[in-house]
Amino acid sequence: MSDVIFEMAEKMEKSVDTFKNELSKVRTGRASISLLDGISVDAYGSQMPLNQVATMTIPENRMIAIQPWDPQMVPAIERAILKSNLGLAPQNDGKVIRLTIPQLTEERRKELVKQVRKVAEDFRVAVRNVRREAIDALKQQKKDKEISEDDLFKLQDDAQKETDTYVKQIDQVTEHKEKEMMEI
Repeated sequence: MSDVIFEMAEKMEKSVDTFKNELSKVRTGRASISLLDGISVDAYGSQMPLNQVATMTIPENRMIAIQPWDPQMVPAIERAILKSNLGLAPQNDGKVIRLTIPQLTEERRKELVKQVRKVAEDFRVAVRNVRREAIDALKQQKKDKEISEDDLFKLQDDAQKETDTYVKQIDQVTEHKEKEMMEI
């Protein structure tokens, strides 16, 4: 396999991984620790990720429990969650913060499905752009007489097959997420 095709496949793999990561941040009505990714807490004079100042668990299907290692961090963690615009109201008992994930309405589920489809399309476009860049590089190699015309056509076919594989992965992940979001 050509270096160009190999690099293209690596970039496409990264795009699919990034897509999966983006979808993990979309709320589905179920508790998920990944909802709290990216929340920073003002701890000891600096900003620290939430997972570095507390233990997070899911005791119930619709609840996340956050237990700070230092009980004095409870107010700072609450402020960070409120500032994050997740739409979750933290409740604390002085030691543990509980986040109850509200049930999604049918209308909100449909909005989220549209959002997921839009994100999926953006990542499909990104994968196709990687393919286009790879094909341009292959055409340049042919122009520079590094590969023959037959090799160019074969490598273009390989690039298309790789692209189809990664687009299919994005479609499968999207379909799975949509099913997860629409179940009550």
